[in-house]
Amino acid sequence: RKPSFFSFLVLYSLLCVLCFSMFLFYRRGCPSGSFKERQAENTKTGFFWRIKERGQKNKSPEVQVKSTAGEEPLESCPETPPGLLGPLQVEFETNRTLENVRKQAGSSLQWEGRYKPPDCISKQKVAIIIPFRNRHDHLTHWIYYLHPILQRQQLHHGVFVINQHGDGEFNKAKLMNAGHVEALKEDDYGCFIFSDVDMVPLDDRNLYRCFDRPRHFSVAVDKFNYELPYKQIFGGVTAFSKEQFLMVNGFSNTYWGWGGEDDDMYKRVMFHLKSISRPDAVIGRYKMIRHERDHHNEQNLKNVKVLYETKTGLDQDGLSSLRYSVTEITKNVLFTFITVDVHVAPGQPAG
Repeated sequence: RKPSFFSFLVLYSLLCVLCFSMFLFYRRGCPSGSFKERQAENTKTGFFWRIKERGQKNKSPEVQVKSTAGEEPLESCPETPPGLLGPLQVEFETNRTLENVRKQAGSSLQWEGRYKPPDCISKQKVAIIIPFRNRHDHLTHWIYYLHPILQRQQLHHGVFVINQHGDGEFNKAKLMNAGHVEALKEDDYGCFIFSDVDMVPLDDRNLYRCFDRPRHFSVAVDKFNYELPYKQIFGGVTAFSKEQFLMVNGFSNTYWGWGGEDDDMYKRVMFHLKSISRPDAVIGRYKMIRHERDHHNEQNLKNVKVLYETKTGLDQDGLSSLRYSVTEITKNVLFTFITVDVHVAPGQPAG
């Protein structure tokens, strides 16, 4: 039997209700704009438009880029570096050459005699100053041992070898003052370590950094049977923050030849800062390279008299009265080698 007109009308009504329901479903997701406008939008976005507009979970349209290790901000280096070895074996009787040391250590140094740890940020930026003349073998040994030590200590540092020009009477203290000035021309160092070229530490836990007081590192040297020769000794390897060094007006410039400048500095520190710090005799052990007294660096008995006058002249004699001239600067991957003339005419500008 053929369907009646009434049946057709019912089916048509159901279809209308269904269409109207679908219209309301889509319309509920369109708080503004015409249906045609929303339909055009829907055509562009396809099925995912309905998921997003119905409040379902969806990923952000922004691309999430995962930073590489080099792009991530570095953290501060730990207070105690994790790679330290402790007591070390040090040997000077070898056929070591500076060229071989350069090949060995150079690949780990980023630029002229300067290094910063790649995986953390050092708490201090340290300039190491070495007063120098005609000690190339000693410098080779120093570089061979110290560069690995300083890297294990995660130290952001630069090495500055301050070479005295000519064969005139040696002035170690004036070279160290000049090194302080020249290092600051290269970078904003906040810590300065002054080291004799013949002093090599026997324990890498002796951290080359500055402390709240001026630091005397070399407290137990093999030359003195690993004992402190006298309480006031303040030579070999010492450290000052920039503020401490300025407060004591640097080293005296008036000590020519051997002796006196270290004891003078001890007096300056005690007068202005009242105390020094030292590591213990186990960590503060050093081995000294044996050598003969250098020509034009003989013991100067006049320095004894100068030492008695420290307190009366320390504010006028030092960084404030420093005079020298730079004759040559050579930079290589191991250190910056600066030759200075300390025998300059009075009134010639520093540097």
